[in-house]
Amino acid sequence: MKSAAPDAVLSPPLPRMIRLGAFGRAVWPGLMISLVVALAAVGLGGLERGAVGKVWLEPLVLAILLGAGVRAAWTPDVRFRAGIDFSAKILLEVAVVLLGASVSAATLSSLGLGFVAGVFALVAAAILAGFGIGRLLGLNPRMALLVACGNAICGNSAIAAVAPVIDADGEEVAASIAFTAVLGVVVVLTLPLLGGLMAMSGLQYGALAGLTVYAVPQVLAAAAPFGAVATQTGTVIKLARVLMLGPVILVLSLIFRDRAEGAKGPGLHRLLPWFIVGFLAMVALRNLELIPQAALSPMAAASGLLTVAAMAALGLQTDIRAVARAGGRVVAAVVLSLAALVGLSLGLIAVLGV
Repeated sequence: MKSAAPDAVLSPPLPRMIRLGAFGRAVWPGLMISLVVALAAVGLGGLERGAVGKVWLEPLVLAILLGAGVRAAWTPDVRFRAGIDFSAKILLEVAVVLLGASVSAATLSSLGLGFVAGVFALVAAAILAGFGIGRLLGLNPRMALLVACGNAICGNSAIAAVAPVIDADGEEVAASIAFTAVLGVVVVLTLPLLGGLMAMSGLQYGALAGLTVYAVPQVLAAAAPFGAVATQTGTVIKLARVLMLGPVILVLSLIFRDRAEGAKGPGLHRLLPWFIVGFLAMVALRNLELIPQAALSPMAAASGLLTVAAMAALGLQTDIRAVARAGGRVVAAVVLSLAALVGLSLGLIAVLGV
């Protein structure tokens, strides 16, 4: 009888261990592909620095390009998808949380309450402009709203959160997300060129990246060529945009409550994602000097490496051919809405004297 006691103590955790093992086996192949692409991007960045003495294309951007190139030549089957999804989502979110430890109080205070209020006003104006453009181009109200919210707030995450509230169907959501994914990569690659042509400072360019780039992790890739100030500023402003998702969804739920009766609204985790809470907590800990100084550099390095891996996974998820399948009116709506957002952002930066 006594010999059975240890087995009885050990038996309850076994099902969980089995589940964790199955999860690891499911994630491993896609995670490995993402890491291989990421390491290739880091290696190319090193070769670039050795050849010309400077990195013109950051490893973050190279990871997106390499991943998209692999995706164009080979579509990952079901064995790889869980790991690629894990890399694109969880690794990104962990990287953003760690990035919070590098954001100083000086960066936050440099923005000011006026700029934060301006960000909220810009999101509202961008949604209205995007919706108007979509309707003028003949899109139905749901599709026009999906495109407008995706452009104005945070791309795919905003589309996924808004869709059930406005009762959008699967084709509308798929087309919106396809264009957001492809155009998001294009913005990451081209925005640094615009910042260079306009001779922007790190603070100005970071503000532009935070106001225009779709996803938080993509801000890191777009802002990296302009340095740490641009990266920190862009991330803070982008998170302010993401926080607008909650109020926007609440307003849309009131407008569409009769039309989408019975549709399930998004949960708290979509209104306030965990990584935003984690990022803000890290910012607070850093500026309360509760994070050891010796840990700041390794945390920043870990954030950068995780972001490169996540960008590789994002590229592996991006089907460039989706542009040809979705239709000219949606293409025009997405591009013109983005152009309106860039124009509004440049105006806000000029008015507030960033």
